[in-house]
Amino acid sequence: MYVNTYILSVPEEKKDDYIRIAKIFLEVAKDYGAIEVFENWEQEIPDGEHTDFRKAVKAEPGEKIVMSWTIWPDRETAAVAHKGMYEDPRLIDMGEMPFNGNHMIMGGFEPLLSYHKEQG
Repeated sequence: MYVNTYILSVPEEKKDDYIRIAKIFLEVAKDYGAIEVFENWEQEIPDGEHTDFRKAVKAEPGEKIVMSWTIWPDRETAAVAHKGMYEDPRLIDMGEMPFNGNHMIMGGFEPLLSYHKEQG
């Protein structure tokens, strides 16, 4: 298993625009082999004395933090998917992003521990 993560800030009034592009990304990621995709909108982000999510992405006043991750079967699948996804017309044709991509943090991780309880 391999996890790609993304932290970014989005102007609060552009939440619906972000959801629109996130839905497109989700469909493309599924088509390229993603196991799970999570998009998370800020509810409670404390300000830190030395560092915090806002400082990390240079969030401006009125922006909300988004934390996203995509789970892939393995690193190789993620690498192939990323190459193909960013050439996929669905992503190319999304239009202007509702956030400043220069302030986005992203990375790939090997999971160390995992827990998932089925609901219902």
